[in-house]
Amino acid sequence: MQAYDFAAQRLFVGDELAPGVELAPSAEALNYLLNVLRMREGAAIHLFNGRDGEFRATLFDVARRSARLRVAQRLRVQPERADLDYCFAPLKQARLDYMAQKATEMGAGRLVPVITHRTQIRRLNSARLQSNVIEAAEQCGVLAVPEVADAIELPDFLARLPAQRLLVFCDERAALANPLDALADRTARAGVSVLIGPEGGFDDAERAAIARLPNVVCLSLGPRVLRADTAAVAALTIVQAAIGDWRSPASPDV
Repeated sequence: MQAYDFAAQRLFVGDELAPGVELAPSAEALNYLLNVLRMREGAAIHLFNGRDGEFRATLFDVARRSARLRVAQRLRVQPERADLDYCFAPLKQARLDYMAQKATEMGAGRLVPVITHRTQIRRLNSARLQSNVIEAAEQCGVLAVPEVADAIELPDFLARLPAQRLLVFCDERAALANPLDALADRTARAGVSVLIGPEGGFDDAERAAIARLPNVVCLSLGPRVLRADTAAVAALTIVQAAIGDWRSPASPDV
């Protein structure tokens, strides 16, 4: 089988995809194809929609302000979205953009904004967040596009968390220790939620409420104070390396 071309241009579409399907790109996608990528008649691009896998398509009926795409063979089957939630206190916009992109690249299956006592940004632009997720997926070969959940208050988030689900609580007050060791006897079989707080961290009441959960591990992210967007990369790296999809498929606890 020919190796997959990870250097190929990729485009996310909302349409159903199958061999032989013809579709009209959205105005935004059309501008990207014709004016940014400067594609012409017969040019190839990879399409995906987060549901049907990835397909090769070609551009046809190209005019100055219009074009169509014809879907050809499927290149990759659709994987399941990882049962890995990245749960975060909303940040200022530029840092939130970065966080959404990196969480997507790191394999999060769902992004969950969690409103805490010290959260400074309480109104979230969900459309922009989704746009950043899609852009990261296009650029990094991701097929299982993360879901963007509605914002939820921390008490409601804790109350709705299934008892068997592992909560990885990234706490600046946690004892400094090897974070991989902290997860050594844990499993991802019932899903994992990674929780990171706002600038200033969680207050004492919130920390106590989290500690009362039946399946929680408090994780240190090292001796330095990390900004929340940096903490996203650090925490998801640790989880993926310890109990996530960075491990061998034969690993018993994945």
